[in-house]
Amino acid sequence: MDVGHFHNADQIAYWNGPGGQRWAERQAQQDRVLAPISELLIERAGVQAGERAVDIGCGCGATTFAVAEKVGPSGHVLGLDVSEAMLARARALAPADAPVEFALGDATVHRFKAASASLVVSRLGVTFFAAPVRAFLNIRTALRSEGRLAFACWRELRDNDWAFIPLQAAYEHVPKLPAVRPHGPDSFAFASREWVEHVLGEAGFRRIRLEPCDLDLDIAAGGGLDSAVAGAFAIGPASRAVAGQPADVMEAATATMRKALSGYVKGPTVAMPASLWIVTAIDP
Repeated sequence: MDVGHFHNADQIAYWNGPGGQRWAERQAQQDRVLAPISELLIERAGVQAGERAVDIGCGCGATTFAVAEKVGPSGHVLGLDVSEAMLARARALAPADAPVEFALGDATVHRFKAASASLVVSRLGVTFFAAPVRAFLNIRTALRSEGRLAFACWRELRDNDWAFIPLQAAYEHVPKLPAVRPHGPDSFAFASREWVEHVLGEAGFRRIRLEPCDLDLDIAAGGGLDSAVAGAFAIGPASRAVAGQPADVMEAATATMRKALSGYVKGPTVAMPASLWIVTAIDP
């Protein structure tokens, strides 16, 4: 791995610790939960056959593989992530003939092959940079002139029931998480249109467009209420709130979580509202 930017040390440690391991272990469920976002992103990215692309924060590879299907055998996709556990899962899942490769690295300082790609994509993976302008300046080095950027990021927490409702349920039993500094590395760091436009503009991108998109996510991944509760305690803000709590607290939080999510149950699904931006821009 290239040496990560020192300001990203906490995030690199998190994604190489229990956080990244949980994502790797729940890869199949999470890919199913986030599939509507992947499909929307790929559509808006306008991926073409033969393109060379980079997937930032590729995780276990779902978006990388989806882009690879579009670019076909004459194209190529590089998946970059800081998590060894998630990249190991991605490599294990990669079809033998897929035009993909994976690299362990921090996009803030990774040495991309200059002007090697016509497209950079990311599904929820670009909001964890401590120095986002620097990160996007570096990402631009991978793009050819008129190269495209397309990524999905969450809007405000309060507009995302899939995260907000479980977190409020957890807060009935545990202290609130420490406040994140404004625009600090976090899942919701790019919630503000003005901040996203500022970051990308300062990094030199042009024709910046943010499309608000609302959809429902089945946080149960088809597994019913028990699966939804387990997922909320494994992934997302509620999981961080309850980390390390004793068994009696977890038992009480589980009961509250089941009650909070029960109103969203539809058969084997627990469909909850999600709100995000699909952001596109051009490297001039």
